[in-house]
Amino acid sequence: MGRANRLIQVLNMQLQTRSLLAAAVLSAGVVFGASAASVDSALDKGVDRAVKAQKSQQTIDSIDDSIRSAEREYRGLIKENDGLKVYIQQLDKQLAAQREEMDSIEDSIEKVTLVERQITPLMLRMIDSIDQFVAADVPFLKEERTARVNKLKDLMGRSDVTVAEKYRKVMDAYQAEVDYGRTIESYRGSLDVNGEEREVDFLRVGRIALVYQSLDGQDLGVWNTAANEWQTLDSSYKSKLMAGIRIAREQAAPDLIKVPVAAPVAAQVEAN
Repeated sequence: MGRANRLIQVLNMQLQTRSLLAAAVLSAGVVFGASAASVDSALDKGVDRAVKAQKSQQTIDSIDDSIRSAEREYRGLIKENDGLKVYIQQLDKQLAAQREEMDSIEDSIEKVTLVERQITPLMLRMIDSIDQFVAADVPFLKEERTARVNKLKDLMGRSDVTVAEKYRKVMDAYQAEVDYGRTIESYRGSLDVNGEEREVDFLRVGRIALVYQSLDGQDLGVWNTAANEWQTLDSSYKSKLMAGIRIAREQAAPDLIKVPVAAPVAAQVEAN
């Protein structure tokens, strides 16, 4: 709209110039008797000046547009620069937080290294304790429990297993041994009965009783912890033993059972 208004003004100026020049020339022609050629020459000069003025105005408008465009670009750059300053400040805060976190991690790594040096001997002692305990305990699942201890010993020598995983395995073994003391279980295995290797059904009641029954039900026995040997069990326990085996295998509802328990003295008593 600014350019159009200015163009209209220039045209008006041209028309006014022509009119003024024409009037001036006509007046001069009347007064001084100027010729028609002189009037045309004066008019042409006036038109030339108006055209030059129009071109000058267009040049000024172009320069003004360039200045305004440069000003807008400058303001945009200033705004972008301010945004970058805020972004850089935020990055500086993040970098500072990351440095603190890295320092904390390095400190933790140093502590972990110290803990590893201390916990490895502890785990070795724990494994030895389990090994000794299995050897001295009631001989149920002997092969399975011994194999678990041997796996732990092999695991401790492996470099591809983390200390945390080794510790978890050791604790799992301890937990398994603890669970044996509060569960009832029946399993089948082989046993030397009267000099003959036979298949028998074992019944373990926690760690207080370990008894067996031959598959034909003729031979019964109980582990005497004090004497550290198997002893023959009276046939009167046959029905009680069979009931306990069925309960352990979840073939019968839980119920009270009587099992023989070795007393600290040279006698046997029944425990409910």
